[in-house]
Amino acid sequence: MFTLYTHTAGAGPDVVLVHGWGMHSGVWEDVAESLVDHYRVTVLDLPGHGYSRGGSEVGHTLDDWAKAVIAATPARAAWVGWSLGGLIAQQVALTDPARVRQLALVNSTPCFIQRPDWPQGIARSVLQRFAEELREDYRAVLKRFIALEVHGSDKASAQLRQLKAMLFQHGEPEVAALEDGLAILETSDLRARLAKIACPTLLLMGQRDQLVPAKTGEAMLQQLPDARLRVFPRAGHAPFFAHLPEFITELRAFLDA
Repeated sequence: MFTLYTHTAGAGPDVVLVHGWGMHSGVWEDVAESLVDHYRVTVLDLPGHGYSRGGSEVGHTLDDWAKAVIAATPARAAWVGWSLGGLIAQQVALTDPARVRQLALVNSTPCFIQRPDWPQGIARSVLQRFAEELREDYRAVLKRFIALEVHGSDKASAQLRQLKAMLFQHGEPEVAALEDGLAILETSDLRARLAKIACPTLLLMGQRDQLVPAKTGEAMLQQLPDARLRVFPRAGHAPFFAHLPEFITELRAFLDA
């Protein structure tokens, strides 16, 4: 039976860290090291990403991926999800709320695509172009995507080098899984269900994020029953790289509450 790759370290209340599209659990290395003194931290590789080979066995929908993550993680934890990982964490909180003690969404959104009533998203054509080009040269697509992730950050060059260096540290991702991930980003819309996420929620956004604009957090605040927003100035889509000390301070204050 297929199971996701996970790694757990530390002792204390459980915390689950879920990475974004095209990456792997290694992106959380610095964050995990900053938490293991007080928490038991579990990181994982999403289906077809990193060490989680055989992603096609999981299924292709957001619900399929959320169920695979649930099967590999502690029964009750604080969940921290970045980008696509945040979308999956939202789905977990909706389908199995008893598992999610707290929810921290890092540059994430219930709806990644621009819609007539949701201007704070990615143009559908951008994701469709990435999907069309994956089969031709997925490495080039991933490198272009992470360039978008760091765009606007005041430390963009250093972050880009860091992300490129770790891109394939857990092996080559499966192209089919990358396609599934883009399809999940394109088709998922959890906005109508956000009000059902009752656990304490922290929204962490980058002021200069080109993929999930910071104003997305303001829109989410109006729907989430128990949420607060922190926007990191001069940060792009990955504030835990550009502003690690401030990010950890904010996250730990939330987890300790």
